[in-house]
Amino acid sequence: MSISLSSHVLDTTLGKPASNMPLTLFTPQGKTIEASTNDDGRCNQWQDTVFTAGIYQLRFHTKDYLMSHHQAAFYPYVDIHFELIENGGHYHVPLLISPYGFSSYRGS
Repeated sequence: MSISLSSHVLDTTLGKPASNMPLTLFTPQGKTIEASTNDDGRCNQWQDTVFTAGIYQLRFHTKDYLMSHHQAAFYPYVDIHFELIENGGHYHVPLLISPYGFSSYRGS
C-alpha cells in the first residue's frame, strides 16, 4: 500500500475554503516542496514526491491570506509536524484558521 498526502485549509471566520495559500512541505530526507491550495482550499500536488515513512513538516503560510481577508494575522505561518508510517495509506492534514487561532487533526 502506498502513502499519499492531502491537505485542506478552511477559514472558520468566513466559513469558506482558504484558496491560493502557499504551503511548504519538508520531508525527512531534507527535501522542500512548494505548493499552494486550489480554489477549494485543497492541496494534493507535491510534485513527484514518493512518500516514505518518517516525520514531515507542513508549513502553511497564513499571513498574506489572513491580512487580505481579515486585516489581522496573529500567526504569520502555522507549522504542523506529523509522522507517516509504512503502509499507512492516505493521510489528510486539514487546517482550520482564523485571524487569532488555528486547529488541525488527522482527517480522512
